Amino acid sequence: MTTQIRTFTAADTEPVVALWDEAGLIRPWNDARADIQRMLAVWPGLLIVAEDGGTIVGSVMGGYDGHRGWLYYLATAAGRRGEGIGRMLVEEAERRLIALGCPKVQLMVRPGNEIVFAFYDQVGYERFDIGMTGKRLIADAPAESVA
Repeated sequence: MTTQIRTFTAADTEPVVALWDEAGLIRPWNDARADIQRMLAVWPGLLIVAEDGGTIVGSVMGGYDGHRGWLYYLATAAGRRGEGIGRMLVEEAERRLIALGCPKVQLMVRPGNEIVFAFYDQVGYERFDIGMTGKRLIADAPAESVA
């Protein structure tokens, strides 16, 4: 089978949420389905999936605020890691961001996640030693378990 990179559709919601859950990306304070809906309302062309034989095997969510692009929710199915799917998704997200005039892209990785840091090192990202701060504006309901 051949992996195809394409734009997310509504029918992809549950498989993508399950993929994010499998990859450990879902946190109790974020409602993944609400994140998808929010994304679709702003940059629907930046929510990208990898599909193989009708099965979602990867995803990435991009964003652009006019100053920099962001990558979120990059995930590859556990049994498909090491096949280049993550790289294909990042490259496609970068192409789409460039098409929007985006001059740079960033992402956040939780401290200690060296496997993820190593992946981004391999695809040309550089690590920054910066502090982050944030504030929740809308309290999401706890995400449902998709196990």
